[in-house]
Amino acid sequence: MITVGVEEEYLLVDPETLLPTPLVQEVRATASLAPIADEREVQDELLQAQIEVATPVCTALEEVGGHLLRLRHAVASAAQANGCRVAISATAPVRDVLPVPVTSTARYVKMRGEARVLVDEQLICGMHVHVGMPDRETAVAVLNRMRVWLPTLLAMSANGPLWDGRDTGFASWRTIIFGRWPVSGPPPEFAGIADYEARADGLVASELIPDRGQMYWQARLSERYPTLEVRCCDVQLEADDAVMLAGVVRGLAATAIAEEKAGVAPVQCRPELLQAATWHAARYGMSSTLVDPDGRSRSSGDMLGMLMRHIRPALEENGDHREVASLVQRLLREGTAADRQRRALAETGLSALAALITA
Repeated sequence: MITVGVEEEYLLVDPETLLPTPLVQEVRATASLAPIADEREVQDELLQAQIEVATPVCTALEEVGGHLLRLRHAVASAAQANGCRVAISATAPVRDVLPVPVTSTARYVKMRGEARVLVDEQLICGMHVHVGMPDRETAVAVLNRMRVWLPTLLAMSANGPLWDGRDTGFASWRTIIFGRWPVSGPPPEFAGIADYEARADGLVASELIPDRGQMYWQARLSERYPTLEVRCCDVQLEADDAVMLAGVVRGLAATAIAEEKAGVAPVQCRPELLQAATWHAARYGMSSTLVDPDGRSRSSGDMLGMLMRHIRPALEENGDHREVASLVQRLLREGTAADRQRRALAETGLSALAALITA
């Protein structure tokens, strides 16, 4: 059984205007006093209007969902006690004229000094899925096989269509903003762990990035845990959808390990095609076509069918198939969270949007 853990980032906003509110220290302090959340599970982020939660290591998807609901409740209650709300959106729908202050750690202050406007615009929230790996060599093999599915995961997770009070035309504007860092987007293919380590060391030695923490690829080997970290997904409106994505990521990882052991050759995907497929997924979400691992354009429904067939044996072995399949069908039926944000804004404006993302 491959273990799984989830990190989620949220915005702290004014309940009336939805403007980002720099109260992370107050909200963290209140949340740490609650009996339902451990202090280590609730952390600050780059900007003081963001907060992050992290589940413990889990073996069952039911554990993931239970921990996410517990942590969401803890930070939402703490935010309300401090006069703000938690907004679960991948982008801040509106922003103030003045930038949100940076969290006062040396690393974050240095980042703002080097990339001021880019840091000011990091009012974006993602969901990171960690899957346990037996060793780093295996993790690189899994990364090489999983990278071709990252645009599909991104499209399924899209939850950030709004920015500066208007529709960006993108389902995941977060992906576009985050893609402006020097090391970002889809990861390259690696010859093995030695190649991965050498290229990571080379990026730091060049002084183009200060440390491996700024290797912002959409999937990478964790430097803190024995895991592969998948970072392409927007934060999800509902915990159920986060559970679905965690199950899919675990299924992809287990399938990749099985293929590696069986000697199945990984699918080759040219970097320019993968980059373009990522942009396309960020632009359209599930409302248009998606690009399959072989570079062919398919309907989003066909693509999700292909994905589910690919990982079904792993899902069944983990006991995840029924739940993940049901949630994927709901996604196809109801659309992404980006679609729901657009519908809410069109129906009754900012009040409906606020009710949706701060519920």
